[in-house]
Amino acid sequence: MLEQLLKKIDINKELLLKERPLNDFNLKQIKDYYRVGLTYSSNALEGNSITLSETKVILEDGLTISGKPIKDFYETIGHANAYDFMFSIINSININEEIIKKLHYLFYNKIDNTNAGKYRKENVIITGSNYSVVDYKLIEKEIKEFEFWCQNERENYHPVVFSALVHKKMIFIHPFIDGNGRTARLLMNLALLQKGYELAIIPPICRNEYIKYLELAHKNDKEFTQFIAERVYETSKDMIRLFNISN
Repeated sequence: MLEQLLKKIDINKELLLKERPLNDFNLKQIKDYYRVGLTYSSNALEGNSITLSETKVILEDGLTISGKPIKDFYETIGHANAYDFMFSIINSININEEIIKKLHYLFYNKIDNTNAGKYRKENVIITGSNYSVVDYKLIEKEIKEFEFWCQNERENYHPVVFSALVHKKMIFIHPFIDGNGRTARLLMNLALLQKGYELAIIPPICRNEYIKYLELAHKNDKEFTQFIAERVYETSKDMIRLFNISN
């Protein structure tokens, strides 16, 4: 089932490649469209109260939203800044500690500058999970091992599978005091963009499935990988509709 889905994703990728290079106007439109969509969805998964339309107002008009927590506003601005950085490095093939820290810093610095881009100094418990995350004393070691894995194992996986594993591994390390989910999803999407694939956008309506499959991935990541591949496939279909491509 996964293999068939990956083949469909690859077919869509080739169809979309024929539309490239995009002109500056279309490229900006697409980038801005997903800047709003990914920021909204990724924050909403973590309980942020800013709606999709409010996210658009904040990011495109620079306005605050009356009655909403200031933290939710900063999460919106921060995620968009991290998204912009992600797009600025898609021509690189690296995923390393420097990038991980920079993504987290950009997302988190207006919320908690002291901990932005810095590993946690205490152990944490993940509510609802039967598994513990990495002890804080071992985070630097685990991140170095993760970086080594990315550099040496990437070509052994289909890019969509690799991106799902990047997400899983980062979540299981849980290196920061907060913002780990959003950092993991940004890294996952960076891995996809670096190989010319579309984004994996997880809508809030899929939150329960997402959490369930992540939990199951402690023992077997097959269902989680399938879930991420489905999200990439849906985005690729959206892009094909956007360009009115016949397949």
